[in-house]
Amino acid sequence: MPLGEDKRYFGIDVPFMAYIGLTAVHLQDGVCQTALAWQPHLANSRGDIHGGTIMSAMDFTLSAAARADDPLGLGAITIDMTTHFYRPARTSLIIESRCTRRGGTMAFCDAEARDEAGVVVAVARGVFKLVAIAEAKP
Repeated sequence: MPLGEDKRYFGIDVPFMAYIGLTAVHLQDGVCQTALAWQPHLANSRGDIHGGTIMSAMDFTLSAAARADDPLGLGAITIDMTTHFYRPARTSLIIESRCTRRGGTMAFCDAEARDEAGVVVAVARGVFKLVAIAEAKP
């Protein structure tokens, strides 16, 4: 599902992702791509994108890949996520996630965050419980 005319996050509203400025780029065949612009309010004391911001963006991108087969019908609840930071993020980032294994109710996904030079600044792996959107709402 290319972004197309729907400027939300692959068909859903995610206010926190809008707040940090995450942009939905591409979602198809179990692969999701998002973009995170460097912004002053996302910086840590050294001027790098704060690690928590990167983790949040990666969590969303991982979960979108998990629900890629039915992005409007499925929600993805994070069960486990591991992140490794390789270097500071001093530029905007492109985050790409791939669903590596998906069962009936669980999905396993990997992601990389790359800077403007294409250098990997962080990687993440997540496990997600898949639920029907109706079940995910309180």
